[in-house]
Amino acid sequence: MNDPVSDRTLARADIEQLLASPGGVPWHLVDCDLEGADLSRLDLSQWTFDRCALRRTDFAGTRLEGTTWQSCRGAFADFVAGDLTDARLVSCDFNNASFRRATLDSAAFTRCKLTGADLTEARAVALKFDETLLIDTRLAGHSFRKARLERIDFSQADLRKCDFRQATFSGCSLRDAQVDGARFDGADLRGADLGGLKLADARLFRGATISAEQAGQLLGELGLDVR
Repeated sequence: MNDPVSDRTLARADIEQLLASPGGVPWHLVDCDLEGADLSRLDLSQWTFDRCALRRTDFAGTRLEGTTWQSCRGAFADFVAGDLTDARLVSCDFNNASFRRATLDSAAFTRCKLTGADLTEARAVALKFDETLLIDTRLAGHSFRKARLERIDFSQADLRKCDFRQATFSGCSLRDAQVDGARFDGADLRGADLGGLKLADARLFRGATISAEQAGQLLGELGLDVR
């Protein structure tokens, strides 16, 4: 990898110049400002983004395989149809970012904020989240089968038709999530906040494991007096 590029404001022309430089690729960007830059359809595979400002940056259709993202801030960034296969994102804030139709195979988000993000129709085989905020995130149809979910906040998220079969929840929240059509067969939900569930949702948890305390909470929310 080349020497880091630090403390610069970069536009598309600057990135294209780096791509064309004799030193080759990939590049390591540190404390760089790429806010609002159009980086669509470029090949930035294996690049590293460290503490970069990426608000409203356009990565639509961009190749980002094997990239590393550390402590970046990218509210409303656009990753539509981008390829983030094997990407690693740590302590990043991508609230309200769009990953629609993106490829996220084997990507990993750790201690990230994805509040309000849109992952609709994303390809996400072996996608991994740890200690991540997915509040109000659109995740309909994604598979978490057999996953160990650690400290993930799915509050108010769109989890319709998600597959949580045999998943284990630890320190998680499903409070007020949309779970229509989701599957929880064999899931261990004892480490999840199930607050806000509706009567129609209860049947979805048939075959899952919950605690006696959770059972009492669910019955209480259904208007039953548990003694």
